[in-house]
This record gives sequence, structure tokens and C-alpha cells, in this order.
Amino acid sequence: MLPQVRLGLDIKRAEQALMTAKSSAVRTADLTVAQYAALLALAQRPGISAAALARDCLVTPQAMTGVLKTLQTRGLIERTAHPWHQRVLETRLTEAGQHALTAADTEAVRIERRLADEFTAEEQDILRALLARCVQAIERDR
Repeated sequence: MLPQVRLGLDIKRAEQALMTAKSSAVRTADLTVAQYAALLALAQRPGISAAALARDCLVTPQAMTGVLKTLQTRGLIERTAHPWHQRVLETRLTEAGQHALTAADTEAVRIERRLADEFTAEEQDILRALLARCVQAIERDR
């Protein structure tokens, strides 16, 4: 197949550019992109389990276990037993975790705004729809 018709390469190139920029941005708060994503998800859904957090962050449960261990060691999150389900650990941001998230998010939002500014609101809607169609096409083959 000719390179100019391989859309996956273009999508991957855009993803890599975004992840490289975000990696640099969140590094200012001494975080990785995975750690930033976990803190952001925890800020939106305090107390969620590690499994739910992994799904929200689009990583495997094993990968999330490593991220959470690092965040906990650094004092950015705390994990406590669920009041009714003792085998389930609830995860929440600490004050230090909220500060790290705020610092990283300031930089990450700057990148997101720069990306959004390249498109009109209508183009953003079209891009989202096209990307959703990409996902549907890929998942149809599973």
C-alpha cells in the first residue's frame, strides 16, 4: 500500500506530536503523561478504583498499578479501603497531588488550546466525527 493512503501513519504522527508536546509540558511539574492523566482523572472522579482509572486513562491495569505506586510513593495520591468493599482501594489526590496537577494542567491546556486554535469550531466538530469514524472502522475488524 502506498504511504500516501496509509491513514494510520498520519494519525500516529499526530498522536506522537501531541504526546511529545504534553510530555515536555507536564515534565515541568515532574510528571509523566501517564501520571498526569491519572491525576486528572482522579480530580474528576475522586475515589475510583484502579481498574476504573486504568479504563479512564486507556492503559492496562498493570500499567496503572505502576503509575499509582509511583504517585503514592511521591505523596501525590492516597489509597484507602472502600468502606463496604474492603478489597477495593479508593484512590484520591492529596494536597501535593492537586498542586502537581494544577501546575501540569496549566501547561497541558496551553498545548490543547494551541491545537484547538488551528481549527474553527465547525472544523473541530468535523475532526472529532472523523476520528470517531476511524475508531469505529478499526473496532469493526476486531
